[in-house]
Amino acid sequence: MLMSSGVNYGVRRSLPLVMGVIIGFPAMFLAIGLGLGTVFQRYPIIHDVITVVGIAYLLYLAWKIAGSGKPVHADPKARPLTFVQAALFQWVNPKAWIMAMGAIAAFTTTGPDINQQVFNITGIFMTASVPSAWTWLLFGVGLQRLLADDVWRQRFNWLMAALLVVSMVPVVLDLVRG
Repeated sequence: MLMSSGVNYGVRRSLPLVMGVIIGFPAMFLAIGLGLGTVFQRYPIIHDVITVVGIAYLLYLAWKIAGSGKPVHADPKARPLTFVQAALFQWVNPKAWIMAMGAIAAFTTTGPDINQQVFNITGIFMTASVPSAWTWLLFGVGLQRLLADDVWRQRFNWLMAALLVVSMVPVVLDLVRG
């Protein structure tokens, strides 16, 4: 998503998206770590519903990416996700949920200091998300010249959409195995 935004919108217009990802995932992780995990243990259907909604939304995004037209230079009305949309996207992204739940299970222990452990891991995620998000965005910006050609851009958009769909396969398989 960040790379596609870099290609199609550049750094300045993608800044709210980058910041939404950098803030959104750690905020979601913190909420899960401080209590939502317990809710999901008691009511696993809520987790399944969020997963299905997330898969549907990611398929919708893949469709939008595959059908993307010319970069914003050709359509000044086109916009990447806003800060709020990008932050909220983390809440419906099944891959983000799996990573958050896995990190909580793997890197926390039960006991009175579990909340401090969750805060520490949240800080690590926030710190790591800054260079990661910027790397993906700048890689996309670097591809702008190649993708100025309509044929290459269309191939790129279809490839990015296909990779997004393929990345959901483990989530779908996990959901089906139940």
